[in-house]
Amino acid sequence: MNMKLVFSELEDKEKKLITEKFGKYQLVFLNEPLKQDNLDKYIDADILSIFVNSRIDRSIIERMPKLKMIATRSTGFDHIDIEACKEHGIVVSNVPRYGDHTIAEHAFALLLAIVKNLLLSVERVKKGIFSYKGLRGLELKGKTLGVIGTGNIGKNMIKIAKGFDMTVIAYDAYPDYEIANQLGYKYVSFEELLTNSDIISIHVPLLPSTRHMINKQNLHLLKKGVIIINTARGPIIETEALLLGLEKGIIGAAGLDVLEGEHDLVQVPELINHNFEKQINYKLLALNYMLIHHPRVIITPHNAFNTQEASERILFTTIENINSFLNGKPINRVV
Repeated sequence: MNMKLVFSELEDKEKKLITEKFGKYQLVFLNEPLKQDNLDKYIDADILSIFVNSRIDRSIIERMPKLKMIATRSTGFDHIDIEACKEHGIVVSNVPRYGDHTIAEHAFALLLAIVKNLLLSVERVKKGIFSYKGLRGLELKGKTLGVIGTGNIGKNMIKIAKGFDMTVIAYDAYPDYEIANQLGYKYVSFEELLTNSDIISIHVPLLPSTRHMINKQNLHLLKKGVIIINTARGPIIETEALLLGLEKGIIGAAGLDVLEGEHDLVQVPELINHNFEKQINYKLLALNYMLIHHPRVIITPHNAFNTQEASERILFTTIENINSFLNGKPINRVV
């Protein structure tokens, strides 16, 4: 049987490697995310390999009767309707470890950019103003970093922080006390972390239990002037609460690589051309533009994963995931 494999959002050199590995199958490469308005060409796919910008919901799954596997080129899988996949017997595999160091480094880069006023400093010099007045920053030594989620990325964030002589506290639903002793950090309750952290860095997956972990109801617990870093998933922070915290001076600054409703931002060019999906949350879109233009917020476009090394790990693991499925022994299964 000549199976059809559809890959979205691959670079040219990645397409070449995929062609070498799976040339005996029918291969289709889609340069943009998979969505309802371009799905007709791909509804007969047997295997689908996507990135996080493709939102594979129940309506898409039900239009793809031959679909047997989804290989997401990401660790997170909140862009896939897992329950619908279970019901239709579709195997879902992810890439569990590709950005342990990459994402932690990006999170710390966001933090350093904030505390050292890097963006404003560079902008000022480019304008011909060679003056440090008004650019006074902060020292990280002695500051308390609160890490939410101590998986592989969170642990690497802690290691970097220790190199800056920071105090580290952490919250995790499943504490790893042995590693905590080795790295020299302490587990505390979620409320204690909010109250005592000078900086909070988020490293948990998006689950029902983690959605809006930081919200309007617990905003008052935050230490005044706290810096929040989020390279995990946007909806872990309630956007309205983040803006309110910034407005009230509770939150001193934020460094974000992810946004709640960022999928709508990806669609903005299509929105302008009146060619877009119907499920846009216009309120959230407006709130995100307020964040983007806020003077105490730095935002990068979901770029924390994007290093040469991590991209290679993603591609090779995806190839391995698909090969294992074709051989009847799926690995890295989410479903």
